[in-house]
Amino acid sequence: MKILVDQLTATPTPLHFEEGTAWWRAHMPPEAGLPDEVAELFQVDVRAHKMGEDLYLDGACEGALDLECGRCLARYRHRLREAFRLVLEPAGIRTPADPEASKALVRDGLCLGDDFETGWYRGGEIHLDSVCLEVISLALPVKPLCQEDCAGLCAHCGANLAQGPCGCEQAVEDSPFAVLAALRDDQKGS
Repeated sequence: MKILVDQLTATPTPLHFEEGTAWWRAHMPPEAGLPDEVAELFQVDVRAHKMGEDLYLDGACEGALDLECGRCLARYRHRLREAFRLVLEPAGIRTPADPEASKALVRDGLCLGDDFETGWYRGGEIHLDSVCLEVISLALPVKPLCQEDCAGLCAHCGANLAQGPCGCEQAVEDSPFAVLAALRDDQKGS
């Protein structure tokens, strides 16, 4: 996903990129704990233009990954569509204090600032791979759920409660407040 800076003008230029499993595997570290396969190609649409010396990128990343539900452990397709906007200033002779940002500026032709919407660029090419991976990472749920109201698994037999009740007796756990509830019930009864 490369943007040639010299070809940008003050008029927004629409750009479209498609990336699949090979791109995902090449850029996403295995220790991230994410799926190895892309369920649906990532579609990246960007409108890029110059504002004086600065570059303005406005876009969205859309695709899908097959994730595992954090409650019932079922696999489900998680679709995402996340917008992003970047304003990049020329880096000039500046070198970022963060060593990772310095490496990104050399490798990708850009490095992001602390707030993700600003950054710097250097050279004639900007590679958006790391930006798109960041957008995707931020769009993924912390705890994946197949449905908001997923009932999860039975604590006793392990049955998927989203498919119906399991038949286990639901034992009422002894609570330290059970005595108070009994007192309350006695007072209501008298």
